[in-house]
Amino acid sequence: MKKAVAVGLAAALSLAAAGCGSSSGSDKSTVTLWMYPVIADQAKAQAFWGKVEKDFEAANPTVDLKIDQQPWEGRQEKVTTALVSKKGFDLVVLGPDQIPQYAQQGTVEAVDDIVAPAKSSYLPNSLAALTVNGKLYGVPIYQTITAPIYNKKLFADAGVEKVPETLAELKEAAPKLAAKKVAVLDYPGKPDVSLNQSFYPILWANGGTVFSADGKTVAFNGQEGVASLQFLLDLKAAGGLPENTASKSNDIEGGPLAAGKTAMYHAATAGMADQLGAAIGAGNVGIGLPLEGTKRVAFGIPGALVLAKHSESKDAAKKLATYLASPEVSGALAKESGFFPARTDVTVPDQSATAKEFAKSLQYAFPGDTHPKARQVMSVLAPHIQAALLGKEDAKTALDAAAKEANQLLGTG
Repeated sequence: MKKAVAVGLAAALSLAAAGCGSSSGSDKSTVTLWMYPVIADQAKAQAFWGKVEKDFEAANPTVDLKIDQQPWEGRQEKVTTALVSKKGFDLVVLGPDQIPQYAQQGTVEAVDDIVAPAKSSYLPNSLAALTVNGKLYGVPIYQTITAPIYNKKLFADAGVEKVPETLAELKEAAPKLAAKKVAVLDYPGKPDVSLNQSFYPILWANGGTVFSADGKTVAFNGQEGVASLQFLLDLKAAGGLPENTASKSNDIEGGPLAAGKTAMYHAATAGMADQLGAAIGAGNVGIGLPLEGTKRVAFGIPGALVLAKHSESKDAAKKLATYLASPEVSGALAKESGFFPARTDVTVPDQSATAKEFAKSLQYAFPGDTHPKARQVMSVLAPHIQAALLGKEDAKTALDAAAKEANQLLGTG
């Protein structure tokens, strides 16, 4: 097996080396990659990326690879500054919510040619998330995914034989669990929590969107949005949300889910499932598919290599992108990071049972409504959802007020 993997890795390196010529007239091209703590353990990260540098340079002696490990904090500002000043990196890891603004500015390069030889092997949702105006601006090297996690025992104790798989079933189960002093949904209403892991999955499941099709206005205050927020308010009235739902975070450790006071969190990560297992016993943790409304949707984004337009070593950078996206390297990255490959032809070594269950939701992955001002709109909407959960505004009033502010932000108010 080890020999087969080694042969595959050698082939990937050979393919990467043969893919393009040197982009520099000198004997060596320098390629700088800005990498982030995708591998959370610092020691493991240093070992992994150190090996990547060594192996890549061994197969590409005309390339000097520098992997600069950056912190998540301040990423947007640093990347923007680097692209405007035309220095800092050749490749950088970004998500789909960040890419559109740089594509609009013309500071990043389309990378369709890098992915083309193996395009059919990538998750279609990953590529779609990284496409702007018909052009691909990122080479996905990993994929995240969320899914519901739940306490099997609490549902059983409440007489709920079939754990809810739809929003309607969740609502139906709420009174039964409330009778046992358990809230059915561990909803995090604190504005600091990304709406991608709170309100948006419910909105998407109901067929709603954050923005209109042309991106000029918001659409979350349409009937799907109102129904989604009303769903939460109905759950609250039935005792289906924690008492502090308007101010609680989505932390598992020390939270009501780990304490047995709530039964399900609908947008959890695999790491959260492991934390819950440590608190209530792994055998009591269930992992489901995304809750269905009119459809199933799971928040999940690809992490992608983005090529700077100003790079003076584009050919060498493309060799590196091809290498990092290869099945062998992306599989090893998935093992060390706990994320998932963005390709269907990758086997993750020693993948856990939890990860295998989460992988079943990859087909439903949705990166959110990509828009240059998506994050700003989220910060406008979240406090109004919180106000509704506190009983200060009804669903439609809250969303209409948020829409008015958001549309002003978009320049159409």
